[in-house]
Amino acid sequence: MSECKSRSKSKSHGHVGGTRCARCRVSSNRSVASFQSHQTLRGAPGSYRARPWFPAPLARYLEPALIIAGSLASIAMELFIGPEAHQPLDSDGSIPSNHLHNFEHASISLSLLLYAAFAIHLDRDRRRSSTTTTTTQGAARSLARDALTLLLAAAALAQELLIFHLHSADHMGVEGQYHWLLQCVVAVSLATTLLGIAHPASFAVAFVRSVSLVLQGVWFVAMGVMLWTPSLIPKGCFLNYEEGHHVVRCRDADALGRAKSLVNLQFSWYGADEDDDDMEAQKLAESQSFARMRDGMKPIELER
Repeated sequence: MSECKSRSKSKSHGHVGGTRCARCRVSSNRSVASFQSHQTLRGAPGSYRARPWFPAPLARYLEPALIIAGSLASIAMELFIGPEAHQPLDSDGSIPSNHLHNFEHASISLSLLLYAAFAIHLDRDRRRSSTTTTTTQGAARSLARDALTLLLAAAALAQELLIFHLHSADHMGVEGQYHWLLQCVVAVSLATTLLGIAHPASFAVAFVRSVSLVLQGVWFVAMGVMLWTPSLIPKGCFLNYEEGHHVVRCRDADALGRAKSLVNLQFSWYGADEDDDDMEAQKLAESQSFARMRDGMKPIELER
């Protein structure tokens, strides 16, 4: 990691800037994931409904506030702190080619910021209107607001997928394998978020969305560590300074194939770990739900 930090002030640092963006955004991605991973089975069977985000007990808007803070930090890092001149534009006001990726990463962070801001606004509007509407009307409007919030989240994920797929940086070799797998995870997050609009009561949809969003954050951190820590680069590969930034290159096709296979193995291990963690959380939630139902039953019901 010290190698990554030592290059953060280079004039054109390629995807090292993306690593900084990923580290700033990982808290946002994992915060967005928490609104899925904290779901529990509430009340009677069939009453489950996934929330678009998780309201914290003491600070209701902690999650969207963290998303906003992380997004602002990422935008500042990409456009003002990272560039050597502390601004990303040329002397004539145009965007230089070596700073295109900064604007791309900042655009992803901006979409997350807008999602979080509108999520807070929609929730506040729901709470204000709940005092002036009937129970049926309030439930219908709450469903509509949740659907709109998920649609905004889907728009942010679509922006992320589009930018990473059409990235200005030429992601080849080992780095390209990391980014290809990342796009697969983002695509799953996008698909399950859209499915959540039509199926808000589906635990399976919310569960898969939870896993994919958490895996995004974990994979961003893995990319930042594995791609720019020289001691962790696969055997037969090395860091090469090209066009103002460092790129992982391999000496021959065999070394490249081995490195890509290691990336695939790493990705599969992360995915398996996330599945195990979420399954344990699901079992705990179900056992707690059963305990609450048992405590609420009369003694005569238990005897039956």
